[in-house]
Amino acid sequence: MSITRATVDAVLAAHSDPYLGPDATYLLLAVPQDTQVTDDGRVFAHIALPYPHANPAEAFGTKLEAALHVAGARDVHIRWSLAIPRIKPQGEVAPLTLARNVIVVASGKGGVGKSTTAVNLALALSREGAKVGLLDADIYGPSQPTMLGVGNGKYPDTVDDAWFVPHHAHGIEVMSIGFLLQGDTPVVWRGPKATGALIQLVTQTRWSSLDYLVVDMPPGTGDIQLTLAQRVPVGGAVIVTTPQDIATMDAKKGIEMFRKVDITVLGVVENMAQHICSNCGHTEHIFGEGGGARMAAQYDTTLLAQLPLDRRIREQTDSGVPTVVAEPDGELAGYYREMARRTAARLALGPRVADTRIPLNPTH
Repeated sequence: MSITRATVDAVLAAHSDPYLGPDATYLLLAVPQDTQVTDDGRVFAHIALPYPHANPAEAFGTKLEAALHVAGARDVHIRWSLAIPRIKPQGEVAPLTLARNVIVVASGKGGVGKSTTAVNLALALSREGAKVGLLDADIYGPSQPTMLGVGNGKYPDTVDDAWFVPHHAHGIEVMSIGFLLQGDTPVVWRGPKATGALIQLVTQTRWSSLDYLVVDMPPGTGDIQLTLAQRVPVGGAVIVTTPQDIATMDAKKGIEMFRKVDITVLGVVENMAQHICSNCGHTEHIFGEGGGARMAAQYDTTLLAQLPLDRRIREQTDSGVPTVVAEPDGELAGYYREMARRTAARLALGPRVADTRIPLNPTH
């Protein structure tokens, strides 16, 4: 039985992507000029993913190859690449020139692990194949310089006396108000000055053609959060909470704020969802159970991850080598990398705007 190009296209269209879902497989882009069927039944396909994935061939390429063989292909060769789309931001806010998509990581209250989640999300997106920047927007409590091992007070280089050059750490670009402060100097600013500093960091940092700019937001729903939501082009928001009622109650306020300013909530991350005893392996839900899932269901969004309470995560970020870098092939890093794929795929489902500035990034 021979196979035709029409059959190949039908097999690809029937593929159910584990992150995009069965109804959005059309987002997988079969690059026409690189997809061919020979007379003797060999299939050469080039598929571009709209979200980063370090090894799509192993994850679901084998299944696609098998389906093509069943359809009559004698030999199958699939090449994978990334084609990350630019997603339309909220309202009439113009997209950033140097960052294709902005993802904000927010929480309703402090102490839920938002900054740890943000840094590991940025690093995981990078490890999956994207070009990523991280903006520490927590003006009053910047923590990313420490978490990434760069250190506060390491003033960035400037270009033309107008642009900050971001620091590089573990494969990503990073900018923070902490780089502009010396020692333990606190930021004692009223709201307008703090929000002005944030907008300056966003608009005057010379990012280098990023696929994603991850923004570590300050906790709460005050002036800084509202200003960023109204003036910075945001593709989607990730809400971090812990399972207990008091945390989810505050996180819901964050969801409501983003909805009021027309920013898509990509999903909920339930941090500290369970603790696994390092001695006996017993699992205990110290902060309660299921709060993140219930909140995601209530607001018709996605539960992106349930992350464990593990001492290693805290130790690694304190040392300046976050989990995704410290143990890239470990179980804990696996949680973050899965979260990154889910987050980016959810973003890719949004409405797109024209963007031909950055070509395909070949991965396989």
